[in-house]
Amino acid sequence: MSQTLEAGATARARAHSNIALVKYWGKNDVVLNTPAVGSISVTLDALFTDTRVTFRSGLAADEFWLSGCRQEATKVARVLDLVRQARGTHLFAVVESANNFPTGAGLASSASGFAALAVAASGAAGLTLTDRQLSILARHGSGSAARSIFGGYAQMHAGSAADGSDSYAVQLLTGADWPLAVVVVITELGAKTITSTVGMGASAASSPFYPAWLATAPGDLADMRAAIAARDFVRLGELSEYNCLKLHALMLTTRPALIYWNAATVAAMHAVRDLRASGVPAYFTIDAGPQLKVLCLPGDVPLVQEALSNVAGVHEVRPSALGPSAYRLD
Repeated sequence: MSQTLEAGATARARAHSNIALVKYWGKNDVVLNTPAVGSISVTLDALFTDTRVTFRSGLAADEFWLSGCRQEATKVARVLDLVRQARGTHLFAVVESANNFPTGAGLASSASGFAALAVAASGAAGLTLTDRQLSILARHGSGSAARSIFGGYAQMHAGSAADGSDSYAVQLLTGADWPLAVVVVITELGAKTITSTVGMGASAASSPFYPAWLATAPGDLADMRAAIAARDFVRLGELSEYNCLKLHALMLTTRPALIYWNAATVAAMHAVRDLRASGVPAYFTIDAGPQLKVLCLPGDVPLVQEALSNVAGVHEVRPSALGPSAYRLD
């Protein structure tokens, strides 16, 4: 670009959290932040991050503020460095972000956060990026953020290129193409003690199940794509629950073991199985944290919400439709 980026250039964006139906766990390249396996997710309308990026003169480094509190900016700066390189500027930026749900607690706040950052930062810099380019940019901050660029159903390709250029997400369906509901069950409000990045490295280094996790991922992805294409909810739910428990088996066999569940998590799992036994099709999935996400048909949300609200230790039950792609707020 010939025109210099002016100090004060700013943009706001919103991106929604996503929940993986077929999970991502493990990295292929730590520097490029490419995943070891592909993944498929749904984006949630009820959980989102709003982010403003403002390029300013006189800053010695990037600043990152989350809900009014200054945070470590290393990962944020990694994304902003790519934006600066593309724009041809040396201006640092102030990033102001807020989530409408608990941060770092297993609800994919990094996914929505870095997707919103990618859209806001590129917008503030005056870049016009394709969805694929935005997905790659967001991936540099968080692997799952590549999927939050898209609404509805998204698949992340692990890729194999040395430069990471084929590691990005694509949209499979919009939420309107096949409406489903996700009931988010919050069993703990604080941040988890072991981050996903640390946990992934530990699993790859120590779990005897890690090679099997890599080997079986392509089959799970193919089965999930088929379930989505056929609009087969039972097949989708069964595979989501299976893949979730396979992930946590991997975590439990990591040394030391990664135990993200609490008592309410386990009780909620049993509540979902009780719902199925009573004739309500509902299936759970759990990421690296204590929170349960229950997949169900939109008409069954009241029954699922009531059943999970009665579980001891549950702080909040938040129903959600499938959400939109990331977008500019200004």
